[in-house]
Amino acid sequence: MIYLGIILGVVVLWLIAVYNSFVKKKMRVKEAWADIEVQLKRRYNLIPNLVETVKGYAAHEKETLTKVIEARTKAMSASGGKEKIAAENYLSQTLKTLFAVAENYPQLKANQNFLELQKELIDTEDKIQAARRFYNANVRDYNIALKVFPKNIIAAVFHFTPEPLFEITTEEERKTPKVSFGS
Repeated sequence: MIYLGIILGVVVLWLIAVYNSFVKKKMRVKEAWADIEVQLKRRYNLIPNLVETVKGYAAHEKETLTKVIEARTKAMSASGGKEKIAAENYLSQTLKTLFAVAENYPQLKANQNFLELQKELIDTEDKIQAARRFYNANVRDYNIALKVFPKNIIAAVFHFTPEPLFEITTEEERKTPKVSFGS
């Protein structure tokens, strides 16, 4: 009887340890996502100033400017992991197009305000990429833990579910932006 009690005690302690490890990994994923959101907020705040600056020099590039604003709005209102990831990837693509358009306007490229905004946005994009790598590493560790036997049984019992990676999700996002000048 004592042995049965010891075995049962060890199993309960193991279950507690496994459950707690899932909770810790899940919290690391949430923390990593919060790091991404901080940088995304910074990017959202820079975009309107950048668009206004470009608008002054490249007014006939209205379609590109409109796409950037629409992508920003969509990204800000997206909810849920996969929807947010897709919206953010699209916003990154439209920003690349905006900078490609700016290359055709020497006066714009010399504008101090534009240069500063561009520098800040590039710095922010670098921070977003670092935050995405950190997030993806935590998601990878968490998702692997969910699938490894026998922990996968405990994960299913306690309804732990996989988290999405922050990755390029469509062929359109993988393409280099196409730019046309003037109209």
